[in-house]
Amino acid sequence: MVTNNQTTKTISLDAYGIKNAKINYQLSSEELHNKTLEKGQGKLASSGALAVNTGEFTGRSPKDRFIVKDDVTRDKVWWGNINIPFPTDKFDKLYDKVTSYLSEKEVFVRDSYACADEKYKLNIRVITEHPWSNMFAHNMFLRPTEEELQGFDPEWLIVNAPDFKADPAVDGTRQHNFAILNFTKKIALIGGTGYTGEIKKGIFSALNFILPVDKNTMPMHCSANVGDNGETAIFFGLSGTGKTTLSADPERKLIGDDEHGWTAENTIFNFEGGCYAKVINLSQENEPDIYNAIKPGAILENVIMNEKGEVDFEDTSITQNTRVSYPIYHIENIQVPSIGENPKNIFFLTADAFGVLPPISKLTPGQAAYHFISGYTAKVAGTEEGINEPTPSFSACFGAPFMPLHPTKYAEMLSKKMKDAGVNVWLINTGWTGGPYGVGSRMKLKYTRAMITAALDGKLKDVAFEKHPIFGLQVPQSCENVPSEVLNPKGTWKNQKAYDIQANELAASFKENFAKFEEYANDEILSGAPIAG
Repeated sequence: MVTNNQTTKTISLDAYGIKNAKINYQLSSEELHNKTLEKGQGKLASSGALAVNTGEFTGRSPKDRFIVKDDVTRDKVWWGNINIPFPTDKFDKLYDKVTSYLSEKEVFVRDSYACADEKYKLNIRVITEHPWSNMFAHNMFLRPTEEELQGFDPEWLIVNAPDFKADPAVDGTRQHNFAILNFTKKIALIGGTGYTGEIKKGIFSALNFILPVDKNTMPMHCSANVGDNGETAIFFGLSGTGKTTLSADPERKLIGDDEHGWTAENTIFNFEGGCYAKVINLSQENEPDIYNAIKPGAILENVIMNEKGEVDFEDTSITQNTRVSYPIYHIENIQVPSIGENPKNIFFLTADAFGVLPPISKLTPGQAAYHFISGYTAKVAGTEEGINEPTPSFSACFGAPFMPLHPTKYAEMLSKKMKDAGVNVWLINTGWTGGPYGVGSRMKLKYTRAMITAALDGKLKDVAFEKHPIFGLQVPQSCENVPSEVLNPKGTWKNQKAYDIQANELAASFKENFAKFEEYANDEILSGAPIAG
């Protein structure tokens, strides 16, 4: 019998192969916080949040993410260097090694679920080696009521053992860390890495397979919010493009900041019960919602603090990927439950470090599908080892590492839903203006917010648009609360010939990247390619 302040329930892990463990079941956030401090695995920040260091890995390890190849996945998964196959027999042996490793240890067990819409609910049991990993699961997954816990029947299992190291020669992994999905056994097995993002991304990847294949529902790596008029806005974007920041709008209710489903009934629902935001250069002035969410119950990852526990958000000496996780109720203005209706605007966010793309442009359905499949942003110097100048980065569907099916499957679903719902699609450049990274400057957040507000309020419907000569995008020539010169990227460059050269080079990068999708794309999608390049 395991007892805590939330529920009393008999829990055994024998069926999972974990024997004689000391089980901490469904501990509160406060209890897990205190356990982490007692074990010396974290520190207290001045805000009251828990600060942890995730160790060797401070981000995902895409080359060490695998999917078990079996009868369920063999003919459906888009296999390659993103979805890497893993043999069934190797998985079974590795799973037994991990569960044997956890046997007779203290472990932390949490029952939770994903998908705020009751019709799509996925019950999850999370078994972790460390208390802070379990606290992360408390923050990021949806939290059952005490009544729901009494009859809880987990469908998926997450086993998380950061201190277990695989033997690649024996276990079939690339190195000692791994994150493996088994769709037949419904298990996410994670080892050798303390990076908590692997926990949520495992379930996100699973839903990206389950929802389109079994539920006729489109999974999306996006944030979403809803206005007083009941219209939902969706924000797609890769890390660092402003997806979390821009969806946390004090004038709109937040549905969620990262992972959603779009149903056949034209509703949007959050997969998660929390937010996992980057905190590099975080300030209360620019991102008050995220800043104020860092309080007791939140977990800061890989930040630098002084002796008073004050965080230096500009210090990236551990990683550029400093993060905070917190339950969604740490944000004041949220939609309860996390479901929205009537999606009317979609924003594709990119941080173009070349300073080429317009700060806002409107896309045709073909362009929307093309840019969705492309999933463009840019990496800047210092974000990854070996990156010394701006580099184009393409991630299909704005989340390729988590998409088990071919990207065109998701793009076709998006195109159909866009047309059926009459959605406007906008490309927003939150990156550089006046030149590339190192020459120009980052687009001001207040201008980006003003452009998005104008689009949401319908104030761009009657303004003049001009076609971008290289990318073919429709660019508004005026926007309330934005200087008109900001809207034309070429006009912000001192050397306009250099702009044309840079723009053509980026367009060529788009086309080169898209070549691998061309044989799967229809004429409408192909019409969305840049004109030049």
